[in-house]
Amino acid sequence: MGGDIVSFCAKNGFLLDQNLISLLNKCSDLEALKLFLQKLKFNFQTGFLSLEILKKNPEKLKRAYFEMSLDERKKIDFLEESFDFFNHPSEDKIVAPVKKNISEVSVLKNYPALYKKVEVKDFVTHFKNRFNNIQNILKGNPQLTNLTSINKISGNQQGISIIGMVTSKQTTKNKNIIFTIEDSTGSIKVLINQNKEELYALANEISLDSVLGFKGSGNDKIFFTNEVIFPDSFLQNRKKSFVEEYVLFTADLHYGSKLFLRKSFNKFLDYLCGKLPNTPEVSKIKYLFLVGDVVSGVGNYPDQEKDLEIVDLEDQFLALAKDLDKIPKSIKIIISPGNHDGVRLMEPQPMFDEKYAWPLYQMENVILTGNPAVINIGKCEGFSGFNILTYHGFSFQYYANNVQSLMKIKAMNVPDKIMHYLLKCRHLAPTHGSCQYFPSEEDFYFIDPIPDIFVSGHTHKSEVSYYNNILVVSTSCWEAMTSYQEKMGSSPDHCKVPLFNLKTRAVKILDFEDEQDRKICND
Repeated sequence: MGGDIVSFCAKNGFLLDQNLISLLNKCSDLEALKLFLQKLKFNFQTGFLSLEILKKNPEKLKRAYFEMSLDERKKIDFLEESFDFFNHPSEDKIVAPVKKNISEVSVLKNYPALYKKVEVKDFVTHFKNRFNNIQNILKGNPQLTNLTSINKISGNQQGISIIGMVTSKQTTKNKNIIFTIEDSTGSIKVLINQNKEELYALANEISLDSVLGFKGSGNDKIFFTNEVIFPDSFLQNRKKSFVEEYVLFTADLHYGSKLFLRKSFNKFLDYLCGKLPNTPEVSKIKYLFLVGDVVSGVGNYPDQEKDLEIVDLEDQFLALAKDLDKIPKSIKIIISPGNHDGVRLMEPQPMFDEKYAWPLYQMENVILTGNPAVINIGKCEGFSGFNILTYHGFSFQYYANNVQSLMKIKAMNVPDKIMHYLLKCRHLAPTHGSCQYFPSEEDFYFIDPIPDIFVSGHTHKSEVSYYNNILVVSTSCWEAMTSYQEKMGSSPDHCKVPLFNLKTRAVKILDFEDEQDRKICND
């Protein structure tokens, strides 16, 4: 094992001292250890690590450890015996983003903040793995009978099925649609006849780079399709907790903006603190999700400074943390980034940069995640809890402007329909050009596991609906309409917060918009 560790570190540009190598040799899972070493390198930002350096920098070590999923941490839990600070806060009280004493919140899927030079082979690996993941799902679909790889189609075969990634789409003079699809063995043209109305309408919904199943007949030149199968997402039932607890969902605070709706947000804080009348449910609120754009950021668009009340990113986070600190510590606050929060635009996005967001890292009831992420809440004896997929929603604009049915309904104003579409594709950004992304071996846009709740922000529109038993939540915002939104024809919702009862599944939309703020929004 020692030789493998040294070799891996050398290839990644850092060295370990012998004492640290001896400690790490206790690990029996090399892959988990490699991931941990990558996180150490990123958090310490140095070319040499020793046991002494780790002991002198417990917070950086803890952060690297807790950035890993629970399953991954179990594989290197020998570290907890070697370092006694995992269960004891340090003097400066900076705590890790995922804390062991929060048993009812678990981060199941979170992007490891790894940075490296991107090469062409990374994109190839990324798409191969995406194809294999979705192909495995489709292979289990009983509708796809007589599955055949593309290179094995010969003669005129009838009643067969193929699985492929859509690489091109065109419409013929006869108004038929022809896709080019490929699998790991080859590519083929797939024709959908315009006379098959339902199938033709479905074909118009297909995004490039989607991985789909096709049923029909054909030869090695062209495949005539009778049915298109999406990987889709569905749950057999809508689970309920044994315990009556509540969770709130919101996003797009844009803290620091001159258009931030301060009076309305203060009203929301008063509600959480039990200061508003006739709100007995407040004592049972245990979770609050803030799904991106929690601050307004700096330099997100030209001349943004003129729109800012707080012009420094660190000061924005500091002011936000002071407000969030008013919330009872019994409420766990789960926060993920968006495109305004001072992290890279390339997705998946890592957690906030501690250099600027350090006040949030110090809060005992705050759990920070990347974007996207999967978080489990409400787990108790006999109940597995709710898996919640959070994604800020930067890819939504592309599908609203390119998928025919979404274009017709101006889907940026009904974003839950975009979310339904992505659940159907089993992917948060199936088309290569729909957002900036970092190609990695694991495709973090791939929707797995299927969530009980899918929540997003970005559009500033409040919508709640169900898709195949999955609760879909799009959140409103806490910022008055900007000139950019007005130019784009948006009609944002303000200060509306969905309240979900984990025991009954009842959803109530709470409205905190203050009368004076409403006048500002309507002017």
